[in-house]
Amino acid sequence: MYIRTALCQINSKVGDIEGNLKKIKEFILRAKDSGAKLICFPELAIPGYPPEDLVFNPKFIEAQKEALEEIKELSNDSIIIIGYVDKETDLYNCAAIICNGKIYKYKKIHLPNYGVFDELRYFKPGSEKIVLLTEDGIRIGVSICEDIWHPTEPILSMVTSGEAHIIVNISASPYHISKPKMREDMIRTRASDYSVFILFCNLVGGQDELVFDGSSSVISPSGEVKARAPLFKEALLIKDILPAEVFSKIAHDPRRRFETSLSSCRIIPLEIKLTDEKGISLDESPPYDFPPWEEEVFQALVLGVRDYISKNGFSKALIALSGGIDSSLTACIASEAIGPENVIGISMPSQFSSQHSVEDAEILSRNLGIKFYKIPITNIYNSFMNELAELFSGTPFSVAEENLQARIRGVIGMTISNKFGYIVLTCGNKSELSTGYATLYGDMAGGLSVIKDVYKTDVYKLAEYYNKIKGKEIIPRRVFEKPPSAELRPGQKDEDTLPPYKILDTILKLYVETDVSPEIIHKITGIEKETIKKVIELVEKAEYKRRQAPPGIKISSRAFGKDRRMPITKDINCILKF
Repeated sequence: MYIRTALCQINSKVGDIEGNLKKIKEFILRAKDSGAKLICFPELAIPGYPPEDLVFNPKFIEAQKEALEEIKELSNDSIIIIGYVDKETDLYNCAAIICNGKIYKYKKIHLPNYGVFDELRYFKPGSEKIVLLTEDGIRIGVSICEDIWHPTEPILSMVTSGEAHIIVNISASPYHISKPKMREDMIRTRASDYSVFILFCNLVGGQDELVFDGSSSVISPSGEVKARAPLFKEALLIKDILPAEVFSKIAHDPRRRFETSLSSCRIIPLEIKLTDEKGISLDESPPYDFPPWEEEVFQALVLGVRDYISKNGFSKALIALSGGIDSSLTACIASEAIGPENVIGISMPSQFSSQHSVEDAEILSRNLGIKFYKIPITNIYNSFMNELAELFSGTPFSVAEENLQARIRGVIGMTISNKFGYIVLTCGNKSELSTGYATLYGDMAGGLSVIKDVYKTDVYKLAEYYNKIKGKEIIPRRVFEKPPSAELRPGQKDEDTLPPYKILDTILKLYVETDVSPEIIHKITGIEKETIKKVIELVEKAEYKRRQAPPGIKISSRAFGKDRRMPITKDINCILKF
């Protein structure tokens, strides 16, 4: 006897309850057509995640209740578990359990309030553990995202007091590098420790700076991955599970006989039978496998860009092509996200721009098949300097004149955006943003910073990966070989201002992402103390710039913005003493 389950890995849009509901109903019908009786959707699938301050709007809450009433009409002879925001005396992050026209609710117990999460700002924690009891004796524990990251409660009570055979975990777990596998390893441990099936149903799609990777999975009581949905794509994962595997594992695992939980579970009897003789043949091919690092990150960036552009009502993107590696990779990502026919590249050379940079930008555009325009800025720059001549008289050429070129380019890009409705994609990387090596209202001007969370050394790796998968040189080889330069003055190179990127990124990954002290960085890496101090000073002084930067796709374990929150005004002398 088996249970046919369906994990509906959908891409919800925050606030679009009508659109989300339409998609949810389509997935329910597909799941039921496949014979599934236990149908799961992600955390807050109805309103989208994270809804942030939308939850304070009464109409937003009411619309979700109306959606649940429509979903209820499709719940005959099935159990549908789906996330929404519920309001009683307070707000709750809930899972609706819908079966044969009746709605029950489970309130999320562990509310994350770290990193990018602010759930305690919005929700009250639940306290009641719930286990569903079907007519054929199958017991199903319901949990939401963070609940399963805790090794004891609420799962402990569900499998001891509630004697659950299956734990459903509906989730909106955002992506960062290597997280899909790390998260799955944790879930496999939970399944094995508690001798239960775990059905993990995760959200997929981009929402502002966050990307949700999906990779929903069915894990057996022995910790084996029975099925896994692909990364970064909507999917309907249908899988048959055998309750007999749970009984067998329990019988051979004496630990459960002695384990007692601190609290009991509410048992909800449901008028439904889940088990059945195996009927329709399913594809038993091996689970979708996790891709290599470069492919995983590239797919995350593509999805984040695609959803940010489409969900915000844009259709075309504009990129300032410098002929460097950053803008080249940004153009490749954009072309994959929305199609090359919807990407426009502009080269804006000044008197300091090299001929090869303009040529490389044009070659890249031709290789990608995107539109390309050349708009020289020398005359515009000279006009500015003529008007500023009296004020600047007797002063040497400085960073002000350098940044003026970047700001002219920013104005041109935003003006074209304003004229035609294109979104401007900025091209700064995490190494530059960390150290403030960027121009406010210049190269930082735009609607989305595509590689904001990608270090410079990783930009090169992703660019090489893109050429490799295309089987030809989309990004010209010369772009990889020439020294990085902003080309804002004669002979300028990035290393005139910054340490070599290999050294810089080593420091940044330790300091920004793990808060390692300067002294420990020195001991680990052997990098000179003065170099470490200089980098940290640059990072902390640049916070005011980062506050004014456009949002960017989060792919690291700790990104600037919601993840790493530092005051602009501060004294860091205590940090630098070592």
